[in-house]
Amino acid sequence: MSAIIKDAARETLPEKRELSSAGRAELDALLPRYPTKRAALLPALRIAEKQFGCVDHGAMRAVAEALELTPAYVQAVFTFYTHFRRPTDGKYVVEVCRTLPCALRGADTFAGYVSRKLGIRPGETTKDGKFSLKDAECMAACDIAPVCQVNALYHGNLTPELFDKLLESLP
Repeated sequence: MSAIIKDAARETLPEKRELSSAGRAELDALLPRYPTKRAALLPALRIAEKQFGCVDHGAMRAVAEALELTPAYVQAVFTFYTHFRRPTDGKYVVEVCRTLPCALRGADTFAGYVSRKLGIRPGETTKDGKFSLKDAECMAACDIAPVCQVNALYHGNLTPELFDKLLESLP
């Protein structure tokens, strides 16, 4: 059996979801800031993520309905971005910045170390569901490269030794 959990195999959350009244109120308060409902898609996905803990197919359908968009359009936009939590993500999501400024400061070597240490490649989750590894686009932290996020918390000027300490500090 593979040590990797594939995305499609792990999604077991409901296909049908609805934004809560609080989520809907938050979205309704945001809509006047945008020229069209469609322009509010990313904040709407963030609201759904906050409510459901991740963005799954049901959450995408709820957002599509709220913004009067097709589910296919919402999914196309969602899949472009890596920063939304997915139902297949592990307890800890490790994102390593891989853009050129970080690469010039050793991010590729660092990313290789992280991959070997966790035993997975970017886009995969460990068999125990503890870690997911993702390549990330610019985190706007070039001054502290190589940089990674673990569950949206930045860690910079990383070395293999510092990353090991970071892993040891996680419950």
